[in-house]
Amino acid sequence: MTKTIILIPSRLGASRLPNKPLLKINSKSLINHVYEKGKSTNIGDVYVATGDKEIFDEVVRNKGKSVLTLKDHFTGTDRIFEAYKQLNLNDVDYVINLQGDEPLIDTEDIINLNNLAIKNNSDIATLACKLDSKNNENQNIVKVVCNKNIEKEQFSSAECFLRVVGTKKFENIYHHIGIYIYKVTALEKFINLKQSSNEIEFKLEQLRAIDNNMKIDVIFANSVPIGVDTDEDYMEIKKLMEYKS
Repeated sequence: MTKTIILIPSRLGASRLPNKPLLKINSKSLINHVYEKGKSTNIGDVYVATGDKEIFDEVVRNKGKSVLTLKDHFTGTDRIFEAYKQLNLNDVDYVINLQGDEPLIDTEDIINLNNLAIKNNSDIATLACKLDSKNNENQNIVKVVCNKNIEKEQFSSAECFLRVVGTKKFENIYHHIGIYIYKVTALEKFINLKQSSNEIEFKLEQLRAIDNNMKIDVIFANSVPIGVDTDEDYMEIKKLMEYKS
């Protein structure tokens, strides 16, 4: 039976919203909301990977599992690979990299990502949803261009990722959701590649894979999660979650 674990990279040093993982919504930190979302999928064990003792303590204090990594990593994927190696797990086939700032990501979308990646023997897979045209020039919303219409096919491969659409016309372009599932062998290959010039220029680590001819499969998500990147995002998601409760 194929086994998957979920690793959540988290750090305090986000430039746009410092101490983001520890911000509270309904008296619970953002990182613990995401941790509980991962647990609720029942896919497998869930760990927060962090280089910050404050985040580690926050997760453990709330009866969660966490791995203390080196503080400085180029990307969240590099951080989760260190956590995976520390855990010394020999029976895991896939690792899900769940972003620590999307507490409203749909549990069913995470489960669907896991199931379809395993079914299609994906090396790397991710989620995308409908793109609202008003966000075409919003650099905080990453776009993915696919080979096929994933709303119909549910599954395709990524041609490219970009931050701004500009004047180009794309047939199958979607709002990328920053969650990935890696076959363990693909994860190890990825983190041993040098950061590509496109990755550095556009600040999109998935371009390291694309630039090295590593295929990324894209699976359609029905929900549009809200990431927390700025204080305005935090206030918006706080209102939503507190209203729902």
